[in-house]
Amino acid sequence: MAALAPSMPPTNHDETYMRAALDEARRAADAADVPVGAVVVADGAILGTGRNRREAAGDPTAHAEIEALRAAARAIGHWRVEATLYVTQEPCPMCAGALVNARVRRLVYGCPNPKAGAVATLYRIPTDARLNHRLEVVGGVLADECAALLTKFFEDLRRGGRAVECT
Repeated sequence: MAALAPSMPPTNHDETYMRAALDEARRAADAADVPVGAVVVADGAILGTGRNRREAAGDPTAHAEIEALRAAARAIGHWRVEATLYVTQEPCPMCAGALVNARVRRLVYGCPNPKAGAVATLYRIPTDARLNHRLEVVGGVLADECAALLTKFFEDLRRGGRAVECT
């Protein structure tokens, strides 16, 4: 069992925005991509949304978090996305690093990522004191619902005979 990430308690709005991220995840599944969704929020407004689009875009970097960060940066007109990012699954190393580089203030994620989690499961990139920026982390918001979406997606893929790697 992985150690828990240093975590802050959830706020009253965390479930609301995580539901928006779950909507994005469902859109990814509908497009045959791994169902992970993300939203970037500042001052009560959604600045950017994203969902996994690796299959659709043929792009290994088209993760939900990256898509949401890019949309938020376009919306605010600069690369510093000093906001909260909500994502349905614990970010991988690439996405955790992007959160640090974008100066995201707060990360709220749903379920752990046992194969590639870089927030609490395998690494702790967003809270690593050696880096020039750290962010507040809240894990486990609607974790069961987020995990169920991923589990169903992969069960359906296996039933259909298509093997995929979950990252």
